[in-house]
Amino acid sequence: MFRDRVEAGRLLAEALSEYRDDETVVVLGVPRGGVIVAAEVARALERPLDIVVASKLGAPGNPEYAVGAIDEDGAIITSQSVSVSTEYLEAAALERRAEIIRRVAVYRAGRPSVDVTGCTAIVVDDGIATGLTVQAVVGFLRRHGAAQIVVCAPVMPPGTKAELERIADDVVALETPRAFSAVGQFYADFTQTSDAEVITALRRAR
Repeated sequence: MFRDRVEAGRLLAEALSEYRDDETVVVLGVPRGGVIVAAEVARALERPLDIVVASKLGAPGNPEYAVGAIDEDGAIITSQSVSVSTEYLEAAALERRAEIIRRVAVYRAGRPSVDVTGCTAIVVDDGIATGLTVQAVVGFLRRHGAAQIVVCAPVMPPGTKAELERIADDVVALETPRAFSAVGQFYADFTQTSDAEVITALRRAR
């Protein structure tokens, strides 16, 4: 059980200490909550912090259950275990793409994204459930030239970790419980992160 995202980030940073002297490292938080965790990692490693934005595509009638994901470029991946119509995916992607564009505009405020070409990109979230959103992030970073991709989170199910290990160069998780229903069950305080908190974390990192 983690007290909050700040504590989780500090503990995660300890697990990532081998990257402290790697000058190719950039730390990328997945908004919103992942940015708070990532800020602690970036501070400890003394490396740049930025965001990488993707969004899950929820199932019909159950938006919390991911059937796919979309990244900043608009590329879509889908779950192999769930079948939904192309029309539904396109409509869901259109809606989530608008939210991605909004987040990029608000959080970066006109600043260019960190260039990941040739870099070791450490992707940080506050917890990973199905892993579809992070899979979309990994695809996005590969297309944009990242040399290595490290996916990390305080908690994720063992099956998700195994899936991510197939596509990332390294996967770091502090806890991999088999009894996993939601990320929030592993935090004493899992209050929703606001846009203002994300903006403040990014500003402090700069």
